[in-house]
Amino acid sequence: MLQARRLGRVDYVATWAAMREFTQQRDPTTPDQLWICEHEPVYTQGIAGRAGHVHDVGAIAVVSTDRGGQVTYHGPGQVVAYPLIDLKRQGIYVKEFVYRLEHCVLKTLQGFGVTGHRVAGEPGVYVRCADPFGHAALRGPGHDKFAGLGKIAALGIKVSRHCTYHGVALNVAMDLSPFGAIDPCGHAGLKAIDLATLGVSVAWEQVATRLAENLVTHLAP
Repeated sequence: MLQARRLGRVDYVATWAAMREFTQQRDPTTPDQLWICEHEPVYTQGIAGRAGHVHDVGAIAVVSTDRGGQVTYHGPGQVVAYPLIDLKRQGIYVKEFVYRLEHCVLKTLQGFGVTGHRVAGEPGVYVRCADPFGHAALRGPGHDKFAGLGKIAALGIKVSRHCTYHGVALNVAMDLSPFGAIDPCGHAGLKAIDLATLGVSVAWEQVATRLAENLVTHLAP
């Protein structure tokens, strides 16, 4: 059973600490949980993150975390989902877990008419900025695999004793300008996009509900 919890708008550092504590204290009988929230403005740097990908961030804090990946931004108007899953009990490996997270984002976007895409070797979900509602598959990688794409969902996880924390963030309707102060996910020039910029007017709560439903469906044992 996957227990879904709505946290509201919460502090990133406190939520990260709570995820770590939950994971450290859980045992093989502890039910999995899914935390849905949004954060006040904050940059988070993954364990592989490089200082050179962080530029003039102003007054927004940069927090070094224990998740995978590089630097990203969290802020109001973004749905953040933290699945706290026992992979051993599920009988799946990390690669399958990441695939399912991306699948749930793709399904959520599809529900609002937007076609999301995977980019090989680049966790997260992307959209064609010029044709977000078209259904054509991406062409093979060229000189710039992000050409014409915007990143609408970032993904970074941590696995401890077969149990996951951290998760995925889906941009709904937010101030995207802070992404301009970093190289999102370590890629200079990568554009961040949200549903509002694509012309999809939808409430944060509606997207949060749809994403949570998809995650519960595809992550519950």
